[in-house]
Amino acid sequence: MPATTAASLAKASSTISKLLCLLVLVLLASCGSDNQGPGIPNVPVSEQINVNSQLYTRLRQDGGYVYLNSGYKGIIVIRQNANLYLAFERACPYDPTASAPCGQVEADQSNLFIVDTCCGSQFNFQGGVMTGPAVYGLRQYRTALNGSLLSIFN
Repeated sequence: MPATTAASLAKASSTISKLLCLLVLVLLASCGSDNQGPGIPNVPVSEQINVNSQLYTRLRQDGGYVYLNSGYKGIIVIRQNANLYLAFERACPYDPTASAPCGQVEADQSNLFIVDTCCGSQFNFQGGVMTGPAVYGLRQYRTALNGSLLSIFN
């Protein structure tokens, strides 16, 4: 194979590799948090709670939850297991600007799902939509457990 043909192939291969990398980056960037409730304002969240505190006794069992006065319309913290806690914005992604109590989710009396009693949207305890009219899941905050200290942040 002539040297110029090999050099041309190497250059074309390099260009294709760069384009593929750029495409992957664009696709990854499009998977941001916009799929979790457009219209919900981003507010700074930086909370710490002791999951063994008497204030949070419901967090001592799997499926237990508590409400915090933080975030945009509050936060619901749910214990999945002893090492995993999830935290979600209580603003319903269907109509996050509705006046209280509308547009604010809460655990259903059955403790099987989360509901906005005004619009009827239901969400599982992992924040996903079970029934609409909401089409977006609940906005999730990050959590980190260090001993019994749970940090909730964005």
